[in-house]
Amino acid sequence: MAPSLDTSSSPGTEPVARFVKKDSVSIDVSNVPVYEDGSARQTFRLEDHPIDQVPTLRIALIGAGLSGITAGVLLPVKVPGILLQIFEKNADVGDPGVRCDIPANVYQSTFKPRTQWTEEYAQGAEIRDYWQGLARKYNVYQYLRLGKKVASAHWNREDAQWSLAVENVETREMKQETFDVIITAIGRFNAWRLPDYPGIQDYQGHLRHTSSWDSNFDPTGKRVAVIGNGASGVQIVPSIQPLVKHLNHYARSKTWIAGSFGGEGPGRTLEPKYYRPEQLKSFEDPEKYYQYRKEVESKFYRRLGTIFKDTPENEKLRLEFRRLMAERLKKKPELVDEIVPDFSPNCRRLTPGPGYLEALTEDNVSFIRTPISKFTKDGIVTEDGIERKVDAVICCTGANIDGRPQIPIIAHDRDLRDAWTPDPYTYLGVGTPSFPNLLFIGGPNATGLSGTVPNQIETQITYLAQLLRKVHTQGIRTFSPSKVATDDFVAYADAFFSRTVFMDNCSSWANGGRPGGRIHGHWPGSASHLNHVRRNPRWEDWEWTYRNESGNRFSYFGNGWTQKESDEGSDLTTYLRKPEGIDLRIYHEEWFDL
Repeated sequence: MAPSLDTSSSPGTEPVARFVKKDSVSIDVSNVPVYEDGSARQTFRLEDHPIDQVPTLRIALIGAGLSGITAGVLLPVKVPGILLQIFEKNADVGDPGVRCDIPANVYQSTFKPRTQWTEEYAQGAEIRDYWQGLARKYNVYQYLRLGKKVASAHWNREDAQWSLAVENVETREMKQETFDVIITAIGRFNAWRLPDYPGIQDYQGHLRHTSSWDSNFDPTGKRVAVIGNGASGVQIVPSIQPLVKHLNHYARSKTWIAGSFGGEGPGRTLEPKYYRPEQLKSFEDPEKYYQYRKEVESKFYRRLGTIFKDTPENEKLRLEFRRLMAERLKKKPELVDEIVPDFSPNCRRLTPGPGYLEALTEDNVSFIRTPISKFTKDGIVTEDGIERKVDAVICCTGANIDGRPQIPIIAHDRDLRDAWTPDPYTYLGVGTPSFPNLLFIGGPNATGLSGTVPNQIETQITYLAQLLRKVHTQGIRTFSPSKVATDDFVAYADAFFSRTVFMDNCSSWANGGRPGGRIHGHWPGSASHLNHVRRNPRWEDWEWTYRNESGNRFSYFGNGWTQKESDEGSDLTTYLRKPEGIDLRIYHEEWFDL
């Protein structure tokens, strides 16, 4: 440790600087005796440590899906010295899921892409294997607490720490653990649930939600009901239609079926779209693969114009999708008006749904719009009194879409679930006033309109890393966004979304299932717009308290030294570089090069 600087002097002499080892130095601050709120200011005492010697910061991250894995890669590198723990209730990271409707070469990290995907639209198992492989490569498993479920979180104001109740999923043992910061990365659709129709508990056939799929279930020759026409519903129907004896498809809402999700081309088909061997061989050339990915991914950033009301871009989508859907329903043209919505395209998430419309025209499929009234032990009764007996019911009814967390997160005697009723309330999708040291990844208003999910997760984690570096290195005890700044953000978001098709009369996860409700499922702007905002954080929008008892914001300056200066062999001129290697745009801005 570098010595402190004492400027005491002997009587009758000028002050002479001499180095002595001292714990602290008292400074008279009587000229500023109180804080702005009138409370007494304690005497400030220098902290005897180099400026770059910082205390430990314990961070708990909840969830090890795409966001959690990416955070496990980036945060330890961008915020050196943190103690990171990632809690995941499952036995391993990732989720098999179903086939992705986004090209696999886009639905992966930007820093370690896989070039040899089997299919253009990969199946769930291959996507899971990629993310698990990424976690292994970057040693994310060292931070993982697998089979551990966070049951609740309570803020301790005196200690300025979060207390987490952590359950061992296998043994049901509960344990309390404390952390300085919590980051939630549990995903928007993490908490699936069966519908709450009367009598559903009495049904005696095979009953499953798509998020809890039974791999041993064989639909061959059975009478099957599929409830819901969201993303999973439009995948399940064409997959099992050729196998079942009869399929009853209950679809309460109309929906747009698109050719592709991001306008990247013809889109996914019912049959796998395998890459040609020669194409995969060409991807072994880094430059060729780089150009291929640039071409595919850039198309996802050009779609913002289609979300605005009464625009030529959106009207073009309406005409194109209706023509496409009518063509695919030509065997039963009477279904067109039953399926094509009155609301604008993009009000709900677009779904490509290859084979879905064609399956609805087959003789062994009944498309039912009449709402379900109840279940019986043998089947389903609709509001017109008709009972349809089935051997199995598959619920494609989604998950929680209100944006609220599924566990109690309590600070200052208030649960975040109550604070977010009726709508989530966040600053830029990363924090909420009065909930200190709590951050979100992929939370409300955190994903831009257009763009790709992995890139936006990476830029959000990078934003959080900048925040956590500030907290870690500047003696900050607590932090949270101010209410004034958050209110301004919400006002901006509401004004932006008022011009978009999201305000049409449709129920979606963007509005929490409330047509015309506040939009919290999207960022108010494009993905590029969001990346621009995240590049330069507005620290003036945050409220801070400090570890030093005096509350002095500069206490982290320490004793005026850096750690390097105590090492004779250290490089104190890292800023000197060969002129040809200097990029003046970032010169002297690299946080890690001091």
